[in-house]
Formats: sequence, structure tokens, C-alpha cells
Amino acid sequence: MKIEDIAKLANVSKSAVSLALNGKPGVSSETRDRILKIVQDTGYIQRSQLHAQQVFRGNKFLRLAALTNSGIVLDEYEKQPFFTELIRHIEDQCSSYGYSLLFSSIQGDQLAGEIGRLESDYEASGLILLGTNLTREQVSLVSGHVRNLVVLDTCYESLAADFVVMNNFMGGYQAASHLIGLGHRDIGYVQSKSRMYNFDARRRGFDAALEEHSLTVRKEHLFTLAPTVVSSQEEFVQGWTRLGDSRPTALFCECDYMAISVIKSAHELGVRVPDELSVVGFDDIAEAEVITPELTTIHVEKEKIAALAVERLVRLAENEGSPLHLKTLVDTTLVERKSTRAL
Repeated sequence: MKIEDIAKLANVSKSAVSLALNGKPGVSSETRDRILKIVQDTGYIQRSQLHAQQVFRGNKFLRLAALTNSGIVLDEYEKQPFFTELIRHIEDQCSSYGYSLLFSSIQGDQLAGEIGRLESDYEASGLILLGTNLTREQVSLVSGHVRNLVVLDTCYESLAADFVVMNNFMGGYQAASHLIGLGHRDIGYVQSKSRMYNFDARRRGFDAALEEHSLTVRKEHLFTLAPTVVSSQEEFVQGWTRLGDSRPTALFCECDYMAISVIKSAHELGVRVPDELSVVGFDDIAEAEVITPELTTIHVEKEKIAALAVERLVRLAENEGSPLHLKTLVDTTLVERKSTRAL
């Protein structure tokens, strides 16, 4: 029996099984108990051996670690659409090199205490760190202790470490250029309450495109929302209502979650998308094609990001590191659907 079989029996992802076997947060108590019961009942491992070290002895492993918080990367982050797809691609890439993937979730305030464990990780040959919500100081702390490391989904140019990240600046630029090309001039911006490298880079790209056309975002056209909520948000409803007749004709949202939330809020307000308001998101999650109207968004090459990250980490692991660090940008593309229209 393989870990994939346990996942199927428990009706969960392989990452959830790995988290349960590692004794790490990221799965509910009920799910963890169900997984461990299946493990015991099937004889996959003896009751006294529920540790990844013993489960996987003799195989080759890489580890994916995420620092969870209440802002961007949630405790059960593997269930968030963007990360679900990214993790699946990482698992596939690891498998293609003959490696299995282990998972670790670290609470945001426990990183310093977990550094020693990551440094002495004898199970895995290298670490992919999900850097989505990490500060420069946090990434620096990890890179100073882990030899074979690739940081995913963020980039700090001044750090001597390997990074693979989407071209956020390009994506923001593409979104603004699309709306400008459709004739929009009063363009608003929907930003996340939680700030991180990706969002800041998207804003810079967006502003650069506007500046080329002598445009700016008016202060009253800047909305701030929760980044992981897809239902209507009262902050947007109230802000939009206060604008009266001075409303923007288009909005760029820093992620698809917020774009979907805006569309639902617009429906609630009786604002027709795209007839009265064009909306652009970022990430191209699966839900972008389910919402009505289908969301125009920035597509992120998650499979390519995963492939580059795993390829680099395998090379580091099998060549015992490298004095040269690489920072890799993966370009984005605009996917035009039905949430935007020309004026």
C-alpha cells in the first residue's frame, strides 16, 4: 500500500496524509484520526511507528514547508485553490525525479524554534520553502540554516538564496494595460489587508502601466479587503456606496479571491459586471471559470514554477549545493473572459 492509497481511502489529499503522519498542523483532528486509523487498520505501519522517518526509510525525499498565519497562508493551506494546484505540480515533479514529497506546516510565531529541526532534517535531501507570506528576515533565517533550499512564491533580491517566483510586476502591468486598452480611464484598485512581496510587486506593475498613460488611482478608488474571502465583503459594499456617482468603471484585484468577492458584492449592490463595472483578478484559480461572469484574470504558470523549483532543488541536493544562487522569474499571461468589456 502506498501513501496515494491511504489518501484515496481517507478521501483526502496526499499532502493531508503526510501532515497527519508527521504530526503537524494543517489537518483537522477528525481528519487526522481517520487517516491514522486507516494506517493502522491496513497494516501500513505499526501503531508505535507513526513517524515519517520510519514510514519512509530507504526512499528519497524532498520537503515542502509552509509558514501558516491568519492572513494569506491558512492552517489548512493545502485546501486553498492556488496552493492545491501548486502542491500537486510539485508532487508530480518530485516523482519524476524519483523523490517523494514530505510536508511541514509551521505556525507563524514558531519559526525560530523550528529552525533546528529543519537544519537537522535527515529525512529530506532538500527544502522547498513556501515563501508567499514570509518577510525578508524570515527567509534569511531559514536560508542561514538550510543548505539545500529553494524559496517559492516570493523573492528578495538582496538575499543570497535560490528563488522561483511568478513575474508579479508583469502581471499587474498586463492587467492595467488590458483595462486601458478597453478604454477605461477611471480604474480602481482592490488591495489585500495582508501585505506581501507578490501584492506589492503587482501594484508596482499596475502603477507603471497607468503612469505610461498619465493615469493614477484616485484615493477614493482604493479598496482594502480580506484576501482569502470569496463571499461579499461589507467593506467593499460600504465603500462603493459612499462613492455615489464618482465610481470607477473598472477594478483590478490583487488576487482572484478578492475579484470573486467584488463580483458577488456588485451583484448584491445591483451593479452589473461587466456592463457597469469591469473586474480583473490575478492567479487564474479554477473558480475563475465558475463565477458569473467568468473572470478575466492573470494566469500564473504554476506547473512551470513547480518544475523549475524541483529541478533546481534536485540539482542542489545531488551536487551537494552550489556557490551560485539563482533567482527565476516566470512570466504571466492575461486570460480574457467575460468580466471585462470595452467602453
